[in-house]
Order: sequence, then structure tokens, then C-alpha cells
Amino acid sequence: MTFDLTPEGLAFVTDRHLATLSTMGPGGLIHTVAVGFTWHDGVVRVITRDGSQKVRNIERDGLATVGQVAGPQWLSLAGRATVTRDPEAVARAVELYAGRYRQPQPNPLRVAIELVPERALGSAGLVAAP
Repeated sequence: MTFDLTPEGLAFVTDRHLATLSTMGPGGLIHTVAVGFTWHDGVVRVITRDGSQKVRNIERDGLATVGQVAGPQWLSLAGRATVTRDPEAVARAVELYAGRYRQPQPNPLRVAIELVPERALGSAGLVAAP
């Protein structure tokens, strides 16, 4: 991670807001979907179903951006993403998700997308000046 979030930025990524996840689709068009995500130890995590379009896009291209908007505040976190099927890592992602949103329904096909942001853009006061 080559940036820091301010205390306001950290609060913004831990308050209950939905976001979008954008990946590159197979035809070169951007694929954007609404997601819940968590921020912990500098990693964005999204839980999802194995085989979904976003999973296939990340496994093919590896680039992703999570964007969150709430009123006048916005934050975009972009970088390299991977899909993990490791049961412990998926369980940790579910635990974090439950803490921010709610306990998700069981899903035997669940995987976790882990995005390590390389760049952050946002409204004033959310990203620390370099």
C-alpha cells in the first residue's frame, strides 16, 4: 500500500456502506457490481460465489477497484486482486463481513476476493497527503 487513510477515511471504510467492485470483463468492457466489502490490515475483502463473473475477471486480469460513495464523501481503492479458496481465509473474510454488515447465509461455493490497493483517491480528508 503506497498511501494511508486518515482517521476519517478509516471510519468511512468501516461504517456500514455498500460499494461497487469494478473489474475488466472478457470483451474489454468494465464490469461493475454492487458489493459489501471490508477493510482490514490494508486489504479489501469481498465475499462472493465461486465462478461469478467478477471471480472469472479477477482470475484472468487481476486488477480491480472498489468504490464507495455516501452523500458527498467518496473513496476509490485500486490495485491487484486475487481469489482465495483457502477455508481459513474465506472464514476470516466472512467474519469481517459479518462485523460490518450482517452474518451472511451459508454458501458452500463461497470464495473471497482480496484486493491490495496500490492507489487511493477520495474526497478531501479521507486519504492522507503523501
